[in-house]
Amino acid sequence: MLVIVTENVPPRLRGRLGLWLVEVRAGVYVGDVSKRVREMIWHNLEAGVEDGNAVMAWTSSNESGFDFLTLGTNRRIPVEMDGIKLVSFLPPEGLSEGEEYPF
Repeated sequence: MLVIVTENVPPRLRGRLGLWLVEVRAGVYVGDVSKRVREMIWHNLEAGVEDGNAVMAWTSSNESGFDFLTLGTNRRIPVEMDGIKLVSFLPPEGLSEGEEYPF
């Protein structure tokens, strides 16, 4: 199983992803493809994402049962801790060091 979520990507990239995957919601693509096709799709994402961002997640035989890659600017960044890939959040834009979150 492969899932891709895109934000603010050009329409031509959305159309290209639709060749291999089903767009179940705006910017959300799912499918069951081989590793080779998954890597080819990732290269298409890298070439066409422009100012947008994307995350690609797929089933894997590791401890968590999945793996993922991110592309573009986003507050969520992948970090690896004890061999498990997790997601860390960057502070909101405009929040200076030492300033508390508004919530």
